[in-house]
Amino acid sequence: MENEENILGTEKISKLIKKFSIPCIISLLVNSLYNIVDQIFIGWGVGYLGNGATNVVFPLTMVGLAFALMFGDGTSAYLSLKLGEKKKQDAEKGVANGIIISSFCAILLCIVSVVCLPQLLNLFGCTDELRPYALGYGMIISIGLPFMMVGTTLNSIIRADGSPQYAMFSMVIGAILNTILDPIFVFVFKMGVEGAAIATVVSQLFTFIINIMYIKKFKSISLNKDKFKVSLSTIRKVSVLGISSFITEMSIVFVIATENNMLAKCGAASKFGPNIPITVLGIVMKISQILNSIIIGIAAGSQPILGYNYGAGKNERVKETLKKVLGISVIISTIAFILFQTIPDKLILMFGNGDENYIEFACLGFRIYLMLCICNGIQIPSGIFFQAIGKSAKSAVLSISRQIAILIPAMIILGNLFGIKGVLYSGPFADAVAFILSVILLVIEVKHLGNKNVSKTVNEKANTDVSDLKSNYIITISREYGSGGRYIGKLVAEKLGIKLYDKEFIQKVSAETGLSEEYIENKEQKRDVLAGLNNGYYFGLDNSDELFLKESELIKDIAEKESCVIVGRCADFILNEKKDVLKIFIYSDMDNKIKRATEFYGLSKAKAEKEIKHIDKLRANHYKYYTEREWKDFSNYDICINSDKLGVESVAELICKLVNEKQVEKV
Repeated sequence: MENEENILGTEKISKLIKKFSIPCIISLLVNSLYNIVDQIFIGWGVGYLGNGATNVVFPLTMVGLAFALMFGDGTSAYLSLKLGEKKKQDAEKGVANGIIISSFCAILLCIVSVVCLPQLLNLFGCTDELRPYALGYGMIISIGLPFMMVGTTLNSIIRADGSPQYAMFSMVIGAILNTILDPIFVFVFKMGVEGAAIATVVSQLFTFIINIMYIKKFKSISLNKDKFKVSLSTIRKVSVLGISSFITEMSIVFVIATENNMLAKCGAASKFGPNIPITVLGIVMKISQILNSIIIGIAAGSQPILGYNYGAGKNERVKETLKKVLGISVIISTIAFILFQTIPDKLILMFGNGDENYIEFACLGFRIYLMLCICNGIQIPSGIFFQAIGKSAKSAVLSISRQIAILIPAMIILGNLFGIKGVLYSGPFADAVAFILSVILLVIEVKHLGNKNVSKTVNEKANTDVSDLKSNYIITISREYGSGGRYIGKLVAEKLGIKLYDKEFIQKVSAETGLSEEYIENKEQKRDVLAGLNNGYYFGLDNSDELFLKESELIKDIAEKESCVIVGRCADFILNEKKDVLKIFIYSDMDNKIKRATEFYGLSKAKAEKEIKHIDKLRANHYKYYTEREWKDFSNYDICINSDKLGVESVAELICKLVNEKQVEKV
């Protein structure tokens, strides 16, 4: 990790972007082309009604993909975290349970889809003319959902195990096989939309088999049938880690379902009818997804570069990376804009012929709906930029603003006011609003970066204290903000003649990771409630995860070498299996916490209460995320003390007395 970190902080930015972005772009393009290939052959072999049917079934595929990515990306994150904590058995349990829950949901969704397919198609905007095609195509796709879902889940896990080439190979092989089989089933066997569906399912089955074969080849863990035991707590943790991917995909489901229904309704009142708009706009969105895949790939590839350099205080490198990503993305989106505006008729003819109304609406679709696609070159990288630097709230706002908060309401309102063209104009309207929001947040953030790099100074303190304890002993202190817990820890360390570890961790982690002390102090032991919504694009550990793992290593190392007092940082959990650890939780009444905050931190009374609640919430989120336990669950600790009842001095005396008595008992 150290070599990679040095590269991220020293290598030429353009070279780093190329190294990290190209694999992301290829992966995303393969997924996009998978859906487009079917439509090309169906358009020429069946006609535009066949393509309309695939657009109606597409949300069902996206629902399956949402669950598959939730369990796949969640399991990947869980695997990386547990391996970083040196908990191989927990990592194995996580992977096994990720596969179990993905398989269970895949089979359940398959059954629901097969039984309730007509009702689901109605929700997704199916018309009477599209229904025969949609039922034939959708039934086969539904049967193949388990292969697609489990194969996708395994693909994410394989990447996290350190075999991205293997994962890429299985995806690419599936896409190539689909491209070969589509014309055979559609044109040679004359099987129409059903033939295209069979080609897709066979390709997914092939990818599934390749990925299943990898289970015996895991590098970092070892799986056997004994490991596949259901653990609801592990499944919950895996699901929470992957929730951002689920939300991202499900937002697309809601957009497409709303869009299809509005197109059918407004199209029926126009000369185009309901089927042409559903068919054409589905194709338009899938072609635009190629553009978005490239931009997302570039931005996602820059994520580790941005995250590391932001954490290291190298703000000039952050700004240089952001500038290059935005520049490349805008150039690509501008080229796409020119194509969409000048040759929309040529683009739509790739997917088969149509009558005059079909071509006319295709031109309207590209020119109106994608009128402001240039904005994607700013909006998409902005969201990923905030994700990379840990600004969860801003990233979440930008991630959901266009799809859910803006596009769907705009579609409904403009469609009802202006008919079919109103639905089309909802696209540029959403792009414009999301663009303005992105620019505002981006400009503010870049200004805050400043013009100078944050200097990093590391002053390691020599451990000159001599312990009077008769054997190695650790006291961990968890505390509410304003409870006096940190000062109590200092008093205990002084009275026992041992080292206090609190701010020292910041210095040590800074020295070993290259991240600035200021960044570490602002990020450690704090996790925003929205942080879980921002893991969707880049597969790997972010700086917060790296901080936790590095501090865990330091805590374990220190606990083996010396007696000490450790404040916070989930030390009670990290040292859970070690003997001679006294786990303390210090809490206090709100009035007394406010009094301490105003007296020692210079806060006003109103601001103090708000700050106390905010910091405690961040600490609770952090503790639960990494330990799967509740921070204020007193069963986690040996002693829980209200510092108001005894006073901080007496609490420190009490803890020292308990430690000394424990030592005497051992003699």
